[in-house]
Amino acid sequence: MGSKSNRSGADRTVGEEEKKKKRGELFEVPEIKFTKLFINGSFVDAASGRTFETRDPRTGDVIATVAEADKVDVDSAVRAARDAFDHGEWPRMSGSERGRIIARFADLVEQHADELAALESLDAGKHPAITKAVDFGNAAGSLRYFAGAADKIHGETLKMQAQFQGYTLREPLGVAGIIIPWNFPSTMFAIKVAPALAAGCAMVVKPAEQTPLSALYFAHLAKQAGIPDGVINVVPGFGSTAGAALASHMDVDMVTFTGSTEVGRLIMKASAESNLKPVYLELGGKSPLIIFDDADLDMAVELAVSANFFNKGEACVSASRVYVQERIYSRFEEKLAERMKSWVVGDPFSDPRANQGPQVDKVQYERVLSYIDHGKREGATLLTGGRPCGQKEKGYYIEPTVFTNVKEDMIIAKEEIFGPVMCLMKFKTVEEAIARANDTRYGLGAGVVTRDLDVVNRVVRAVRAGVVWVNCYFAMGSDCPFGGRKMSGFGKDEGMHALDKYLALKSVVTPLRASPWM
Repeated sequence: MGSKSNRSGADRTVGEEEKKKKRGELFEVPEIKFTKLFINGSFVDAASGRTFETRDPRTGDVIATVAEADKVDVDSAVRAARDAFDHGEWPRMSGSERGRIIARFADLVEQHADELAALESLDAGKHPAITKAVDFGNAAGSLRYFAGAADKIHGETLKMQAQFQGYTLREPLGVAGIIIPWNFPSTMFAIKVAPALAAGCAMVVKPAEQTPLSALYFAHLAKQAGIPDGVINVVPGFGSTAGAALASHMDVDMVTFTGSTEVGRLIMKASAESNLKPVYLELGGKSPLIIFDDADLDMAVELAVSANFFNKGEACVSASRVYVQERIYSRFEEKLAERMKSWVVGDPFSDPRANQGPQVDKVQYERVLSYIDHGKREGATLLTGGRPCGQKEKGYYIEPTVFTNVKEDMIIAKEEIFGPVMCLMKFKTVEEAIARANDTRYGLGAGVVTRDLDVVNRVVRAVRAGVVWVNCYFAMGSDCPFGGRKMSGFGKDEGMHALDKYLALKSVVTPLRASPWM
């Protein structure tokens, strides 16, 4: 009987797979399980009863209605976090016990990775297989890394002048306000929440209104993992209401934000006008990729393509300014144009060839198209793309776009576009490449492609950016600090440096009485 039952189950599975194929689906559209606010360990409606819609960028159709937090709800979430921090067990646990619970959280993320990846892909227009491997691989990896860090938070012993001794304590800061973007929702949730948990903080997370679903699922898994009620609270809503309330809250001890430079300014202003809470920002970018004439040309083309069009160009560190040394410029341009012929824009749930899905929403879609129009009007030349390419006149799809004959003073060369648009430019000397790479108000990332170690050493020391990749791009991990300079922000995510945001450094001094040595 058992084997017959197994065969029936297998037959049903095959039948379901055949139905999916007939519908043209490669990946199953997930059930939406969590749409309410998560406060003090429970899913609850917004106090106002208001909701908002989250939409499928493949079609523009509504996926779900989600509870919309405002100031009243943020106040409730902060109270829950404050109580959990001031009176709860989380900051009073040993670091090793916190680490065990965070590791269970990572286990649950991995166990639910298929469903989470489909959910996030549906919400953000991503490819489910890539999202599972990259986004949720990174999320689980960050949780594991900081699970291991939780019992390694140490102070220092100080040898002081005169007859005193001192030491430092690194204490959990308190209640963290965490505001995450829509381009990598799960990764950003994990890389900010994981070190906050390891440090012993409680927190209120405000996900982007475009992509709230994975953060709510994470909250559910956190409770299952054993993270006490009130330690993680999730309040979907809009920046002007929920985000503003969190940034200006007098009982929030710090805020970390990833998003636009414009909103970063508003958060700093809110901090200054409230309780002067520390603010950590990872903001926009206009990163350069510098390709020297000794580079492997095929590798350089692939790096330029992935550095610009991965995740539909919706990445703050995209290398949207590509500088190619003049001796190889023409060959590079030809190879790039040829390579883009095989780049497929399509529905990531149903098209097995799709390299690129839709932009996250209509607002971003129209914003990218307006920048493409700017480029045309300013005299840049379209090498490839430049047009919308909706599926049956639905969805927010845009052709991967490469501009040549781009001048440094053009809008497309100066401003962050956050879409599949590359500016291709040529240079002559190392000095020129460095000067032009630094001629930007941003300083998030940069890339260098060359076989010459002397050139590498010179450029990586001269370019003002938070991370510089050599003969690679987007090489990121839990153990490598990430963050920018200039108007790309300040503070680090990932690596042990990320803990610094969530810890207060306290000095303790005591007198020495009749010490045999000093």
